Amino acid sequence: MSTDRPTFRVGVLVERRPSKSPWIDHAWRVAAIIPEAVGTDPGHVLGGEGDAVILYAGARAVEFHRGETGNYRDNLTSGRPGLWVTLALSDEEPGIRLVSVTADPAEGESLTEIGDLMVEVAPMPPEIAERLAQFVEAHHVERVFTKRKRT
Repeated sequence: MSTDRPTFRVGVLVERRPSKSPWIDHAWRVAAIIPEAVGTDPGHVLGGEGDAVILYAGARAVEFHRGETGNYRDNLTSGRPGLWVTLALSDEEPGIRLVSVTADPAEGESLTEIGDLMVEVAPMPPEIAERLAQFVEAHHVERVFTKRKRT
């Protein structure tokens, strides 16, 4: 793991419920983020209640970039730090595919503009928030805004 760009893997659990909509079969939501990815295959059913089923969507690397520490700091001080989880519908079982996970709010929000993707903000586990805070403290450089004058 590099100190300039630490990377770690997280696992994502999703909930699948039957939809009441005539246009889709299932509704999906992120149920939880696991700070350390487990060695389970994507699509593995972990449990359920009634018609709802909890599935392991898979694992993805989360990278911290030195140039984004301002965004990370804003995320941490928001009162509800989150991870932006990007999912895509799939024709293969279980019907959903994990695309990415990021702690950068700007990156997560930019992904919402891609029509075929679902982006959901999940609560950031305390272990990840602690690592992110340490990274921001070590690498954040305040950038002073300087208004340019026309010549």
